[in-house]
Amino acid sequence: MPLAIPEIPRGIPIGTYPTYLKAQEAVDYLSDHEFPVEHVSIVGSDLRLVENVTGRLTRSKVVSATAATGAMWGLFMGGLILLFGTDVSILVLLFAGLLGAGFGAGSGWMAYAATGGKRDFTSNTGVVATSYEVVCEPKVAEDAANLLGRLALRDG
Repeated sequence: MPLAIPEIPRGIPIGTYPTYLKAQEAVDYLSDHEFPVEHVSIVGSDLRLVENVTGRLTRSKVVSATAATGAMWGLFMGGLILLFGTDVSILVLLFAGLLGAGFGAGSGWMAYAATGGKRDFTSNTGVVATSYEVVCEPKVAEDAANLLGRLALRDG
């Protein structure tokens, strides 16, 4: 099966919206009114990379987060040993959790130290368009535009 290469949909613009949610709402409105939405596409224009900073990253936050992750892995491995081992005490589970937490904390501390304080913040990154156009195949574009006109009157 040949690999499908994405391309910009061709068609007639039937609506332009400032946010993806508004464009999605328009397509949902078409769907709710039994319009064949397989003829519709949402096209974002003027893409921007947006990074929202969510907080400061400190050594203690890094060490505690990696210690917690290490502890979970240790408890998982200890649980496997407890489940499949013979003559194994429940203390193995506790020891494995503590050992995992120690390794996690140590690796987190070393990773933070290796960055030298650069990029000591957390963030979420995404691509956002400045506008979204709903495009429809020409054979049904007039029907879609008429339906979206009713949506505009309802919201207007």
